Amino acid sequence: MTATRILVTGGAGFIGSHYVRTLLGARGPAGVRVTVLDKLTYAGNPANLDPVRTHPGFSLVQGDVCDAALVDRLVTEHDQIVHFAAESHVDRSILGATEFVRTNVGGTQILLDAALRHHGDGRGVFVHISTDEVYGSISRGSWPETHPLSPNSPYAASKAAADLIALAHHRTHGLDVRVTRCSNNYGHHHFPEKLIPLFITRLLRGRTVPLYGDGLNVRDWLHIDDHVQGIELVRTKGRPGEVYNIGGGTELTNKELASLLLEACGAGWDSVEYVPDRKGHDRRYSLDCTKITRELGYEPRKDFATGLAETVSWYRENRPWWEPLLRRAELARPAL
Repeated sequence: MTATRILVTGGAGFIGSHYVRTLLGARGPAGVRVTVLDKLTYAGNPANLDPVRTHPGFSLVQGDVCDAALVDRLVTEHDQIVHFAAESHVDRSILGATEFVRTNVGGTQILLDAALRHHGDGRGVFVHISTDEVYGSISRGSWPETHPLSPNSPYAASKAAADLIALAHHRTHGLDVRVTRCSNNYGHHHFPEKLIPLFITRLLRGRTVPLYGDGLNVRDWLHIDDHVQGIELVRTKGRPGEVYNIGGGTELTNKELASLLLEACGAGWDSVEYVPDRKGHDRRYSLDCTKITRELGYEPRKDFATGLAETVSWYRENRPWWEPLLRRAELARPAL
């Protein structure tokens, strides 16, 4: 059997590396070879790939998705693309959006150009990983995939643009593009600038944690095991030109989540510092996952209580992984 060669962009990051570890792990699909293309910026950590580094089907290329020559060469050598690579932190996009547009929009276009040249006959699959933030904010109910996009942050706007460009390549050229839009991810190996790992790593060091505004913004939480499950269903069984929402089914206010994290880390509310709300902070996200459940059989398997306990335990036991990253994050943070 000929191996399926998959190019995974951003595969040294939080979600991408878990996807790669899962593909090449004991329960992964047979006959798969994976090449990771990652720029290895502050959020891309080669150590995330240590469990698969000696796997005969694994290779790592340090490079930028905006490097057209490199991307073209790699695409010629692979059958499918799973595109995670993105600038993804909303706060950073508010401080400076240029790099978000460059990577998220320009990098996606460069990948699509190469895919069209080499996979334009319909044989290749291009899975574009996106976010629920492209929909904007919803006060009640949940977004189906057909809901109009209404992004409110520079990050979300850059991802919405990438979604539309990718889908346009299917409609115009027939390229096999499949888009996934996920809710907030959590789990191990998460860079400690996002809410859950930020709170955990600060609380474990006896520090205060910041809570935006009144703490009543609502997010749905998706464990990385379930996200990877959804991505694989879309890659292997999804329909070309379709969008699939992937959610975790646990909606919490940030205040409710903070309470759970305080309890798990043995801290009290005196460790919480209320800070001015983020500019343009979306109030509530909520995905309707009926489509992926009905068509592909997706169901989240990790209950939130178990997943959160496992996540806190992992950070407690792996300080040598995250403490150096905090220093790197400070060096990489844009100036106001």
